[in-house]
This record gives sequence, C-alpha cells and structure tokens, in this order.
Amino acid sequence: MTRSSYPVLVLVALLALAACAPSAPTAVSSPPTASGADPVAYALSAEEEAFLDTLQHRTFRWFWETTPENGLVHDRWPSRDFSSVAAIGFALPAYGIGAERGYVTRRQAAERTLTPLRYLYTRPQGPEQLGTSGLRGYFYHFLEYADGTRFRNTELSTIDTALLMAGVLFSREYFDGGTQTEADVRAYADSLYQRVEWPWARNEDETVLSMGWHPESNMIPYEWRGYSEGMILYVLGLGSPTHPLAPDTWTAWTDSYEWEDFYGYEHVNFTPLFGHQYSHLFVDFRGIQDEWMRQKSAEIGEPFDYFENSRRATLSQHAYAIDNPRGWRGYSDLIWGLTACDGPADVTLPYNGEDREFRTYWARGASADHVNDDGTITPTATGGSIPFAPEITIPALMAMAEQYPGDLWTEDYGLRDAFNPSFTYEDAPIKRNSEVTDRGWFDHDYLGIDQGPILIMAENFRTGLVWETLKKSPYIVRGLQRAGFRGGWLDGARAEAMPLLDLPPARTAEDLPDRRLVVVLGSSTAEGFGPSASDSTWVN
Repeated sequence: MTRSSYPVLVLVALLALAACAPSAPTAVSSPPTASGADPVAYALSAEEEAFLDTLQHRTFRWFWETTPENGLVHDRWPSRDFSSVAAIGFALPAYGIGAERGYVTRRQAAERTLTPLRYLYTRPQGPEQLGTSGLRGYFYHFLEYADGTRFRNTELSTIDTALLMAGVLFSREYFDGGTQTEADVRAYADSLYQRVEWPWARNEDETVLSMGWHPESNMIPYEWRGYSEGMILYVLGLGSPTHPLAPDTWTAWTDSYEWEDFYGYEHVNFTPLFGHQYSHLFVDFRGIQDEWMRQKSAEIGEPFDYFENSRRATLSQHAYAIDNPRGWRGYSDLIWGLTACDGPADVTLPYNGEDREFRTYWARGASADHVNDDGTITPTATGGSIPFAPEITIPALMAMAEQYPGDLWTEDYGLRDAFNPSFTYEDAPIKRNSEVTDRGWFDHDYLGIDQGPILIMAENFRTGLVWETLKKSPYIVRGLQRAGFRGGWLDGARAEAMPLLDLPPARTAEDLPDRRLVVVLGSSTAEGFGPSASDSTWVN
C-alpha cells in the first residue's frame, strides 16, 4: 500500500462513526464537586486568578509555539533531540484548553489536534528494530522528529502509550462538532485507541502488564504493580472494546499497594508526586471508589478515595520540605516540590560538611518507602497538585515566580523545569542548557511531561474542563466500571456500546537502508546528555 493512499482508506472506513459524539463541557467558575461536596474549598484571590491566567497562557504557548509542524511535541525544549509520545498526550488537552480560554480559535485547535493523530496513525508499526513507530498499537517512548519512528534504542512503552491515548480520548470527546476536521479527529481517535492490543504486553504467565518491550530483547521484566501513574494504563486497557484486559488485572494491580504514614499523613505511598498526578490529569477520582478503597474506607472509618490519597501525598511532601531533614538551602513552606525532573549534574560534592550526591534527570520524591532528594525543586510537583491542595500549591508557584524571575519564571513559556538553590558549584560540570549562579543551579529547558500537568491541573481546578470532558468517554467509563469503581459521578454515567472498528493492517516498515543499530550507552534517556544528533547512533 502506498503512503498516499493509506489515509484515504482509513477515513472511508471510519468517518461514519464520527457523526455523533458527546458534547464538550461548559466551563464553570469553580471546581466541580463530587458527591455533593467539594473536598478542597478554596476561593482564589484576584491576584491568584491573575497569576493562574498568566501561568496557563505562557505554558500553553510552549506547546503551541515550539511543536514541529507534524505535531510531534518535544520531549524537552530548547534542547531538542526527540519527541515524547506522553508529551503529545499532554499537548492534546492543552489545545482544548487554549480554545476554551481564547488563546486560539476552536478551528485552530482542531486542526492542530488532527495533525498528530493522523500522523501517528499512519506511521509504520511492526517488530523491526528500525523504521517503525510502534507495535500492536503501542508506541515507542521517544520518536524521531523527521519520520516519527523509533528513536535510537528506546523501549516500546506501555505507560507512555497510555498517556498518549488519554489525550487522544480527550480530543475525541472535546471535538464534537460537525466540521470535517472535528469528524476526522474523532475517527482517528477511535482508530488509535481501538488498535492497541493491551493484553499483549505481558510477561509469560503474568496478569499485570510489563513496562515495555524491546525488539532486541522482548518484554521488560519490570511490571506495573502497586500504586503509581500506571492506574491510567489499566483503566484504558479495561475499557477497550477490541483488546480488553480482564477485570482481575485491576485486583492484581491493587494487591501490592503500600499503605503507610509519612509525616502524619496515612496514604498509599509512591515516592515522586507524578505518580499521584498523571492519572488524575484525565480522570476525576473524587467520590468514586474501587473495592480496595471501599475496604480501606471501612477500615479507617471515613470515606477515602484516590483524590484524597493524592491530597495526603501532596501534604506529606510539603511537611517534609518544611522539616528539611537534609538541610538544603531554600526549602520552606513556599519553596518545595519533589518529583521526576532535571537536575544539575551526576556528581558527588561536599555540602554542609559531608559528601552529597547530585543527579541530573532523576525520579525525585519523598515517601515512607524512600527519599530521593538532592536539593532540586521542580514547579511541576506543585503545579500538578493544584486541585489536591490549592491552599499550598498556588502560593508556592507564585513564590517561585516572585523569587526567581528570569532564572526560573520567564516571560515566554512560564516556569522552567527545575532549580537547585544548594548547587552553587561554579566549577562543576553541569547538564547542557543550564547554568549556575550565586542563587543556585537553574535549568533552561522546559519538559513536555512537566509543562502538561501544570496547565491541565490548573484548568481542572478552575473549570474541570478535562475531567468533565472525559466523564463522557464511553471508553473511560467502561474501564472504571470494569475495574470495580462505583459512586459519585460514575453512578450516573453510561458506558455506551462502541462499534468495533474493522481496521486495516498497520503500515509496515518500508525499504530501509542496510544499517545496524549501535547502542550508545547513557544517551537514550531524557536527561539531556549524549550526542545531540539522532544519526550519531547509526552506522551505514
């Protein structure tokens, strides 16, 4: 099949399904409530409203202005080596937010959304090492800008595919209009989601999903067990009408939860805050419970859900920063926030009379399980928790902007990825595109997966846009119901039966040059080191 004929055949087969889709939500002036009560009542001051207006607009502009014409969002920018499929998944709701807030027109947002959906659907899929974007509907973690195929030796990623698909499903529900562009968005969204063969990504005799797959070595032995961002992966897999996971997958997932106290807050622990945030970008977990949460509520004698769990995780990390047991410079009740982010360097240096280890990109965090803290703070940790604890997160973001104008808070794209007030070592080698000043180390990069939570969670707190939109997704509703969730808004939701698409076979890798993969150790991650040109990992 030729490259030019493929999209035509796809749309002929699919656009009949696009005529009817749920309508987009109407923005509201305050966060929507669950079960008739708002668990986090917080009235924004005029100053806070103005700040969030500015923060959201600048963060939106990062997605809108830096993304290449083919829609493949940068993993990081201005450093730019590859696209991240999770960042694309975060960009898709950003375009809807931009339309709602008047940053762009609805037509512009729809056209921008259609571009990556169509592009990704028509990329080759297959088991080859080279020349494909994924396999069995899953996508590689990172993609080449030029042709959307696998970047170096990156893995086929189950969680990054899920985060992409969550954004895809937002687009399906939000763009419910009668224009051809919006109809095409819905058609490609259905096709991308229904094509994913969720149960395939498992190790032999396992119920839970693997973290990914390599064509060189098969399934990754590490699996999605215990509480983390993997919750959205299982909801989407359970909701599929074409390749669904079995309901016992959710039970296997929750069986290894770790309920512990950290700084006076009992909750299901996970160390970096992103694990408490990513699934909540898309699903409103307030007032709905699975069997694990129902049993825990009975045990502790009060209602408890995943939203409250994320609130407690946020509050516990705030308490940790105030305590500041390692004595890092700058930590306070206003300057705090640990999650996966950039860092200054992979070095050990003296600090406060002892040797301290510093890291570049690292899953920073603090929980009862362990603490990864080298003094590096990231705004996305607080920004991604705005709905959970607005009374401490919004003042924190404002304090960061006020205390570090220019270095951290910029007039173009808002908050840069990370900073470390303790790292003032001017002679130490540091990650590219960053600097050390007398106020500490400052990253100059913005990361797509860190920008997205700030923008989306600010909007969810203010209007509930992404939450309300995805409450209308039959796939999301079905996934939650098959996982055993009940209560709240879900009791009134109906998972309509979705037609099973008769999808044509995915394109396969086309004529490839005779080349072999050369693995360059340490250069295939997002931490910003290694060769800057993708062809430096190939030899003819």
